[in-house]
Amino acid sequence: MQNPKKSTTLNIIPLICVAVPMLILDWGTKWLVQNHITQGIEVIPIIPGFFNLRHDRNDGAAFGVLAGHRFLLILITIVALVFIFTYYLRYRESRWMQVSLGFLLGGAIGNFIDRLYLGEVIDFLQFGIASRRLFWPTFNVADVSVCIGAGMLIVYLFRSRNQDQQA
Repeated sequence: MQNPKKSTTLNIIPLICVAVPMLILDWGTKWLVQNHITQGIEVIPIIPGFFNLRHDRNDGAAFGVLAGHRFLLILITIVALVFIFTYYLRYRESRWMQVSLGFLLGGAIGNFIDRLYLGEVIDFLQFGIASRRLFWPTFNVADVSVCIGAGMLIVYLFRSRNQDQQA
C-alpha cells in the first residue's frame, strides 16, 4: 500500500513543474520589457503589421475590467488561488488537472505579484491588424498561462461530464 503523504507529494510535482517555469518566464519577460521598452511610447514590431512588443500597464483585469480596483482584484486572486488548491486536492490523481492547475497557478501568481508590488500589471504582447488600427489589448505571459489552464480545465470538465452521462 502506498503512503498517502508520499502520493500527495509526488502528485504535486507536475503542478509545480508547470507553475514555476511559467512564473519564471512571466517575471523574466516583464523584467526585460520594464528595463528595455519605454512604457506607452516604444513599439517593437516582431511580425510587422500583426505582432508587436510594447510596454503597457493595466491596473484592471482582462480588457481593463475593474480598473482602479486593486484591492478587489487582489481579493479575487486570493479566492482564485483557494479555488486552484481546492481543485488540486479534489483532482490530484488526474495528470491533466495537475498540469491545468499548474498553468492557472503560475499565471495567477505572476499577475498577483505585479498587483502587490506595482499596483498594476505589466503587459507587452500586442496582436492586431496595424493597417486598420485594430489591436487586441496587450497582455502578458501570465495571462497566456491562465488562458491555457482555464482551457484545459474546461476540456477536462466537459470530458468528465460526457463520461458521466454515458455511464
